[in-house]
Amino acid sequence: MRVVIFFDLPVISSKERRDYRHFRKHLIKSGFLMMQESVYSKLVQNSSVADSVIDNIKKHKPPSGLVQLIKITEKQFEKMEFIVGSHSSDILNTDERLVII
Repeated sequence: MRVVIFFDLPVISSKERRDYRHFRKHLIKSGFLMMQESVYSKLVQNSSVADSVIDNIKKHKPPSGLVQLIKITEKQFEKMEFIVGSHSSDILNTDERLVII
């Protein structure tokens, strides 16, 4: 399952720019990866983990702007079509766990 977040935040005043930076840094610290500018996603194990991630985002939301979240399954995510460009990632994009000691 994935949590995808879309946001459009004002950056006119210095306070708004600071709020934007804090929110973006919080997303990165929480394990979100940038898909596009202002579109981030995170791979989670199940719906209950996704709900806790969403609650955490709600606690750290910026005071103004637009922030939207959606939970989608991996099957839905795999059906994403690329109209222009292609998917490129240096990160292993799977929910399989492999530990080599």
